[in-house]
Amino acid sequence: MSASAVPAPLAALPNALTTLRLLLIPLFVVLLVPADDGHSVAAALVFGVAGVSDYLDGWLARRLNVQSDFGRVADPLADRLMIDAAVILLVLVHDRLPWAALAIIVARDVLLIAGYKLLMPRGYELNVNFLGKAATWVLYFALFFVLLTERSADWPLWVFWFGVALAVAAGGQYLLTAVRGSRT
Repeated sequence: MSASAVPAPLAALPNALTTLRLLLIPLFVVLLVPADDGHSVAAALVFGVAGVSDYLDGWLARRLNVQSDFGRVADPLADRLMIDAAVILLVLVHDRLPWAALAIIVARDVLLIAGYKLLMPRGYELNVNFLGKAATWVLYFALFFVLLTERSADWPLWVFWFGVALAVAAGGQYLLTAVRGSRT
């Protein structure tokens, strides 16, 4: 299906879902901050909607062939901001995740955003790779269940650390892509 054959409202849906995810971040924060010990069904549901919208907006954009410059930048940014908000609050406010989680996730995301800002004007294009997408999905899944479970549940943390490992590996792939691109 070509982009011109897609009705305008349908073509705008992927970017609308990305925008929705950006708008859900403050609501998520408002719901999670007062939560009892970082356990919040309401915050988890908002976080879950964000995770599903991440998958759905990318799938729709590819399926309808309506990828956009806005989506290429805003989609991963919305994911980074939502996941970072969850990690920051679960570390600093609720002590549900270790400090190392905050350091690794936020440092990786700051480096990716700064690297993107440096490389984009030079003509380099860092497309989201499968490992990065998998890391995002695993982190959404793990954090969703951290929000739903009690502090004594260990399994969401194991899944979270698996997601962190994938995120670090994806960051390494992005770095290698950038270094190789700068040599050509």
